[in-house]
Parts: sequence; structure tokens; C-alpha cells
Amino acid sequence: MAKKEEFNGEILLCTNKKAYFNYFLSEFTECGIELKGSEIKALRLGHCSLDDSYVIFRGGEAFVLNMNIPLYQNNGIFSHEPTRTRKLLLHKKQIIDFQNRIDREGYTLIPTRVYIRKGICKVQIALGKGKKNYDKREVIKKREDERSVMRDFKHSM
Repeated sequence: MAKKEEFNGEILLCTNKKAYFNYFLSEFTECGIELKGSEIKALRLGHCSLDDSYVIFRGGEAFVLNMNIPLYQNNGIFSHEPTRTRKLLLHKKQIIDFQNRIDREGYTLIPTRVYIRKGICKVQIALGKGKKNYDKREVIKKREDERSVMRDFKHSM
């Protein structure tokens, strides 16, 4: 069973660490997700991956692509496809607002966290603007500087 964190009644299942590195994220929104029985059972075991996943709009509805929920072992023949397209549950006004921002301003809609709140699976999505290579190098340099300072501080004691 995977390690799950609990905070304010939420059980965190997975995060998209790659999104925080590759995008400038803003406007975080919580939404529901339409899942099958075997998918929620696999999620409750902590099996999920959001790497390379993103949100698209088709026919006035939002869908998340490339979200990987591995097969539930004890399911038998009624299993699901691990990377199938899953519908996000958003209000129509939210979908229109996000779609306009994506079309006009060049943003991407990215899932950042999957968690369970009050027994219901939720996905946190955010608008993301892609980082350039020099932005990524700045983040790496800053992280390495902080590590070296902490290392020096630790050895000086």
C-alpha cells in the first residue's frame, strides 16, 4: 500500500511534481472526476500517476488525458483501461472560462493533485503557462544553492 498523507480530512493520493517544474501555475480549481469502480479501488490503494497528463475540451465537457490509474488486482474480468480518457465534473461557466483562457492567452490546463475528501475523489487543476529553459535552469540553480547552504550549515554545527 502506498504512503498516503492526510490533511484536513483530505487523503492525498498523488501530485504532479513535473507540472510545478515545467509550468508557471495559477488559478487552482477543485473538480470531481468520473471513475469506474475498479478505478476508485485502485486509487484508494494509492496507485495513481499524473505525469504528462493534461485537460482537453470536447463538446462543452472537460476530459483529462494520460492520467494513469493501474489495474486493480482483485477485480477479475471487469477491469478498466489504465490511461483512458476520464470526464471532469465542472460547471458550464467554469468550462467556458477555462476554454477562453486557453484559446486566447495560450495557457494549458493541468491536473496537479488527486485526493479523496469526504469519501469522494477530487482532482485539483490549474492553468499553466510553459516555462522556458532559462526559467528551469534558474529554479535548478536556486534549489542547489539552498541545498549547499543547508549542507554548510549542518557541517558547521
